[in-house]
Amino acid sequence: MSDVAVKPTSWTKALNRTQWRSLIAANLGWLFDGFETYALILTAAVVLKRLDPGAPASQVAFLTGATIAVTLLGWGFGGILGGIFADYFGRRRALLTSMVLYAAFTGLTAVSWSWTSFLVLRFITGFALGSEWGTGTSLVAETWPANARAKAAGLMQCGLGLGFFIASACWLFIAPLGADSWRYMFLIGVLPALFALWLRKSVPESENWKSAHKRRKELKERKGEKLTEHEQSFTRLTLRQIMVDPKLRKLTILGSLMSLVTTLGWWGISTWVPAYVASQATHNGASGQSWASAAGMIYNAGAIAGYISFGFIADRFGRKPAVLLFFGASLILTPVLFLWTHSLGLIVVVLVINGFFTLGQYTWMPVWLPEFYPTHLRATGAAFVFNAARFIAFLGPLTAGAIISQLGGYGVAATVVGLIYILGLVVAPFCPETRGQQLPD
Repeated sequence: MSDVAVKPTSWTKALNRTQWRSLIAANLGWLFDGFETYALILTAAVVLKRLDPGAPASQVAFLTGATIAVTLLGWGFGGILGGIFADYFGRRRALLTSMVLYAAFTGLTAVSWSWTSFLVLRFITGFALGSEWGTGTSLVAETWPANARAKAAGLMQCGLGLGFFIASACWLFIAPLGADSWRYMFLIGVLPALFALWLRKSVPESENWKSAHKRRKELKERKGEKLTEHEQSFTRLTLRQIMVDPKLRKLTILGSLMSLVTTLGWWGISTWVPAYVASQATHNGASGQSWASAAGMIYNAGAIAGYISFGFIADRFGRKPAVLLFFGASLILTPVLFLWTHSLGLIVVVLVINGFFTLGQYTWMPVWLPEFYPTHLRATGAAFVFNAARFIAFLGPLTAGAIISQLGGYGVAATVVGLIYILGLVVAPFCPETRGQQLPD
């Protein structure tokens, strides 16, 4: 018998239109979130000076951190509730609802009349933003095959970087339009409402969720009957179930610790990248404002590559090795950027590499978390782990802002907060390797 060489089939060949549409929907939803989030990072100091001109210059960094912290708190609450909503009412409906609410309140942010009104609207906008990630992640995981799931997660997650990149590019042209130019940035955030119309017509509901929802309804109708422990998991509140089940509780704790590392690491460190680069540019006689916008684009160009690459690395070598690589590199690159890099030319190079790892590492969550939880608990579990970390991570911007305002520099603040990556390196080895496995039912 002669051996016949079999040519490997491309991972894209077996995909259908429904799978691509689900990915596009999740990617665009995350892109709009990224735009709105980075618009805040770029404009927070400008808004503060416009709405509260009496604020002392020494407090600008601290109040900027407070604004970001308020958004994170709203994001945390909204994300957890949005995940529960998606498990009970469907992935598509949750994504659609989030889009409409977030577009509405982002638009209202543009007409803020005081710093207090701005903070309140930021909290509500963050609340609406929160539910998009868990919903989109579950939708993609449930529609894509096991051999390409991590790649799809990376392609979905890169929407955040694309949104950041577009926000930086827009600010480059909008910033010179005057003291109220920040209002135009938030008005652009109304566009997702138009995308919601396409989502409603073109993206089908997850078949996995439909089956789990049908099962839940059937079991709830069996009143008075004794149910098995597995059957009771369908009838309990989803958030309670991931806490009472020993296996899921352990995975939730481990995932939450790693989520804290990624979230606090980025919000407490990398949000200061534009301001740090602007200070270095000014020191070198260049335009701080122009370099701040450019830094955002350069950093997120690296991040986009990191998002996508993580998915391919995780499918090739495993979830655990990919996470350890990105945490370890982030630990090293934080002081490299903020303490030892001062030349503008070298900053460009380090920004790309730093963005690849510190922001690109976010892909571990849409890759790994859906593989921790069964379908009827997936959005709740993934959303809880992704968002609960924000209740602690919001201290990152506050802490870094306080250190910066006291010491007058970014290097020490970034390096201190960056030690959080050590926790990720300790926790990740205790999580199960799930590469190539089917999603739990």
